Amino acid sequence: TSISPMTARAIIVSTLASLALVLPTSLSFSMSSADVSSPSQPKTVIIAGAGVIGTSTAYYLAKNFNVKSILVDVTGQIAPAASGKAGGFLALDWNDHTPPLGRLARRSFALHEELAKGFGYEKIMYRRLTCASISVDPTKSLKKPGGKKLAGVDWAQDDSSDDPVLGMQSLGDEETIAQVHPRMLCDSLFEDAKKTADCELVKGEVDFPLYDDDDQDKLVGVKLKDGSEVRGDAVLYACGPWSGPWTKGVMLGVKYHSVHIPTPRVLDQAVFFSGCGDPEVYPRPDKTAYCCGFPDGAIKVSERPGEEEVRQEKVDEIVHAVRSASGKAGVLSADPCLTQSCYLPSTPDGLPMMGKVSDQKGCYVAAGHSCWGILLGPGTGETMANVIATGKSTEYVDIRWFDPNRFD
Repeated sequence: TSISPMTARAIIVSTLASLALVLPTSLSFSMSSADVSSPSQPKTVIIAGAGVIGTSTAYYLAKNFNVKSILVDVTGQIAPAASGKAGGFLALDWNDHTPPLGRLARRSFALHEELAKGFGYEKIMYRRLTCASISVDPTKSLKKPGGKKLAGVDWAQDDSSDDPVLGMQSLGDEETIAQVHPRMLCDSLFEDAKKTADCELVKGEVDFPLYDDDDQDKLVGVKLKDGSEVRGDAVLYACGPWSGPWTKGVMLGVKYHSVHIPTPRVLDQAVFFSGCGDPEVYPRPDKTAYCCGFPDGAIKVSERPGEEEVRQEKVDEIVHAVRSASGKAGVLSADPCLTQSCYLPSTPDGLPMMGKVSDQKGCYVAAGHSCWGILLGPGTGETMANVIATGKSTEYVDIRWFDPNRFD
């Protein structure tokens, strides 16, 4: 679904658990996307999109198979859209009620820790932290004895004079909750793939695949919108909400705005506020807090990657909400140091699309991970690298659930 992590947590039992019960009989799975014979391992994979899915796939193609990737992005940059503007919130078990997605999430959560150890925790701003749902109401401040903070609430003020916190519920601790800086992660994935297998980044927009004149089943590259060609023997479309042409037109995008607010100290608790419009806050170890909320409805995206308009009324709405939730003199009272917007890719059934494109030989797609894109990025990249290189998924992921041809 194209929803926030907290909203996903709230509805995952009633909606996605039900989906898990009907999917096996309601979908006609194509085994070609799960376990297919691969005539030969590709030497060069063209990846359309340089976000977390594209860079993760390039990384695991290089690391596990020594296969070169050429990332093609319309901006010529790494992580120009949602993968560079996301909060980087990671939850181990919030998708467990949908078993196929839960397995992918758990594998990917473990890979995030592995990547952090390899790259360096500080280099990608990875850490474990806690998470809480905090109930707030500025009109009914809870007067805490002796001006003490509400137990377990990292955000409550030492001075309770105007603290709107009424109560809290833990949503996870350091065993199940983590965070990473998405852009730093994508940069590190690309740099490592470049060192290992000479991965490249090309500015351009993929138009259509190219095939050998004498063998129409043999992919030889792609044509870009500017008329130039990029040579390769497999293609992965990983363009997020811009993946529509390769997803039967079902891919939509949900626009989110976010603001970065300086904090007076490093905070160690991600917060989903209940009240004041239900804003979400992900503090970072650099003494900033990533704040978001109030998404638009799902649409077919027309704005270009990296050129998403930032609407001031949405920024003001988020700032007002977090200031009201944290108190007038609270930890989120400073002016934003960054404002931005991005689109989260959405599919009709809330599950990502991962696998072969049925009507294009040698072509694959991986997109539609909604609010869990950063969490699921490494697991998706590992899976798609395996599928492209060997024709089979990994032992951790049953890719049939994510068959991109299920909407045919």
